[in-house]
Amino acid sequence: MKYYIGIDLGTSAVKLLLLSETGTIRKAVSESYPVSYPYTGWSEQDPELWVIHTLRVMERLLDGEDRSAIYGISAAGQMHGLVLLDQMGTVLRPAILWNDSRSVAETDYLNTVIGKETLSAHTGNIAFPGFTLPKLLWVKENEPEIYARVATVLLPKDYLVYRLTGVLGSEPSDACGTLYYDVKHQCWSKQILELFDIPMSWMPPLRKSDEIVGQLLDTYCLRFGLSNHPFVTAGAGDNAGAALGSGVLEPGTCNISLGTSGTVLIPCDSYKTDPQNALHTFVHTDGACMLLGCILSAASCGQWWIEDILGTKDYVEELAFLSDKEESGVLFLPYLMGERSPHNDPNARGVFVGMSRNTSRGELTRAVYEGVTFALRDCIEVARKMNIPLTRVRLCGGGAVSQVWQQMTADILGVTVEVPMEIQGPSLGAALLAAKAGGVFPSLALATEKMATTKAVLTPNQAMASYYEEKYQRFQKLYQVLRLFFSNKS
Repeated sequence: MKYYIGIDLGTSAVKLLLLSETGTIRKAVSESYPVSYPYTGWSEQDPELWVIHTLRVMERLLDGEDRSAIYGISAAGQMHGLVLLDQMGTVLRPAILWNDSRSVAETDYLNTVIGKETLSAHTGNIAFPGFTLPKLLWVKENEPEIYARVATVLLPKDYLVYRLTGVLGSEPSDACGTLYYDVKHQCWSKQILELFDIPMSWMPPLRKSDEIVGQLLDTYCLRFGLSNHPFVTAGAGDNAGAALGSGVLEPGTCNISLGTSGTVLIPCDSYKTDPQNALHTFVHTDGACMLLGCILSAASCGQWWIEDILGTKDYVEELAFLSDKEESGVLFLPYLMGERSPHNDPNARGVFVGMSRNTSRGELTRAVYEGVTFALRDCIEVARKMNIPLTRVRLCGGGAVSQVWQQMTADILGVTVEVPMEIQGPSLGAALLAAKAGGVFPSLALATEKMATTKAVLTPNQAMASYYEEKYQRFQKLYQVLRLFFSNKS
């Protein structure tokens, strides 16, 4: 029996999953770590935390297992993060994460001076503060002494792979979110790099997601008693990894991840770009084109409301309010960290509207989760306007365990929603990449066919769908009304 390890390098935790060659998930273990918010809109992390906690969780994962059977490892990780190394491979500063919005000025410069058309022509996308290039330009402008020492630019999971193998590398599904990667031609964009005098030598070699980068370093093999010297593949961005783990590879399907952020991932049959650039044009784990919408606050909105504001961790009791059929006029904009898709507005903020003296705790809780789901529908509507068919929506992420949120998603989107048997998402997707590299599956499509079984199917409740349709129309108008207020130009 051979085993494969999938790593999900998340924003607030690392999760490891052990998959057998027969497709059985033997164990999944996770451990959290902190995120630093030194200033408003900043989000940073020490890359060493990723290594320390990954190794610690690996020891727990392997406890009691046959360590001689570990053959392969792969990682799916948080995207867009900026990791800078010097010539010795030493990290120069804390990683600037995907939800960091300090690079507003750089983003505006890219979109207005360089121009959205130029960016889209060379990369398939326009600039967002969360993308990697604006962060790199921010460092160049604000930390020139650090920028002068840069020798390598990596993404978070690529740094972890580098530390595990000693080999530098990246792959398309993660690289496409940098804004210096040419999605159409699947290579680093020579034009964009030259435009900003960024040396091509700073970019790591590109490989396929299931391509082997190297072997686990001897130091770690000895530490964990791994006699087979497991290989490590290039891996994937967490969104693509989650979609793979959920069984979403084919056009017509859609994966919605209810994690810290919320994502809508839609595979395409050919290269496509959204004319309004509200959705990103990215690359899936199999190399095919996909569209991606990302809202910056999803399950994190629920955590903020239930834990920080209500002061409880009893999610079961609080989420029971979601199934309340009593109509409520309260709306919530879930833009606690600004918003990415479809508004590209780092100044947007969370807002409750429509409260009265009689507004209840339950109404506010429902409004929070409705607001997150409405924001996800905003992304779906962009795809619908592009005439992209969506016949099947599958859920993953921590929020997907809530049955009432599952039903709310079906009601608000107006489509049938499937919940996979396993909602491990990125860690399962990563394990499948390792298993594919190990010869267990002849293709990723067959891997998902075997693994992506369905636990529940939810169809829209027509009465609630009609109620949510009217409420969604008001939700859409609310941001437009407040947009100038958010920008301090009202």
